[in-house]
Amino acid sequence: MQFIDYAEIQVQSGDGGDGMVAFRREKYVPTGGPSGGNGGSGGSVIFVATEQLQTLLDFRYRHLFKADDGQKGGIKNMAGAKGADIIIEVPCGTLVQDATTGEILGDLTDPQQRLCVAKGGRGGLGNQCYLSNHNRAPEQFLPGVPGESRLLRLELKLLAEVGIVGLPNAGKSTLISVLSAARPKIADYPFTTLVPNLGVVRRDTGDGTVFADIPGLIEGASQGAGLGHDFLRHIERTRILLHVVDLTGTDPLADYRTIQGEMTAYGRGLADRPCIIVLNKTDALEPGDLEFWQEEFQALTTDPVFTISAVAQKGLDPLLREVWRQLDDLKAQEQREQAALEPVPLVLNLPTLAPPELAR
Repeated sequence: MQFIDYAEIQVQSGDGGDGMVAFRREKYVPTGGPSGGNGGSGGSVIFVATEQLQTLLDFRYRHLFKADDGQKGGIKNMAGAKGADIIIEVPCGTLVQDATTGEILGDLTDPQQRLCVAKGGRGGLGNQCYLSNHNRAPEQFLPGVPGESRLLRLELKLLAEVGIVGLPNAGKSTLISVLSAARPKIADYPFTTLVPNLGVVRRDTGDGTVFADIPGLIEGASQGAGLGHDFLRHIERTRILLHVVDLTGTDPLADYRTIQGEMTAYGRGLADRPCIIVLNKTDALEPGDLEFWQEEFQALTTDPVFTISAVAQKGLDPLLREVWRQLDDLKAQEQREQAALEPVPLVLNLPTLAPPELAR
């Protein structure tokens, strides 16, 4: 399956049906009066988030979505049929934006969350609605209101709590493959990962946390260089970043600065996201080099630094314990902030009145 995380589509809601001009024609009712019904309203275009989809591939081959029009009003005061709504399923994490105005219409993050992006046109009034003492045989009616037409931009941002970033071939895919059941492509050349990979990492308690492996970034990624620019949006929703650094590279410190610089240039708060530095491929180092690099990185940053070997599966448990600790702290902080925003119930301390004595 192709991973498509960006699409532009045209949506068109249904037009409202026209009102009807009609009069009663019955044998023993000489002055039957108006009987034209109202037109039916047009169908709306509604997005629904679902967990069954992980890509916007469906919108690559279909770009126009149109709801049904409402039907014209009928005789005998019969209203026209309402046009059927069109329901469009999108993956959870889809951001819907008006491509013309740039207005963000909604962010569908929860399963079964609904968003109406184009409301159907209202049906017109039939001549029955114009009956009055001054106009006993009205011939007026209202046409249906046209539906809305919009050009929409759909942008998928993966829902993951932990994002894994780093230069190409730093070992990100190997790390997520040993931590979870994800099986990304792994090879000894750069840009092996062409699409983001998701993996669920389990705690000892059985709870799962989603990790996202982002394709390797290079210098200039924030301006569109390489593959990372198209996928930086997928770590915007993460709570924690794991910055994987290849210690067998030419200059690991320069590699670290490159990725940090690109996240700063990209903006959207990525540089301020809690980050854990993961020094990888320690199994290929000479004796004494590991302590040297660990001291260099600890002097360079205040973020916690961990040394691992994803291939040999060494040092993973301390890393995961730090991830769980930071996630728990962030969630606890969010709960405290939410509780502080909730209104305090008003309690009135009214004096208690003794019941009156019963008359004998």
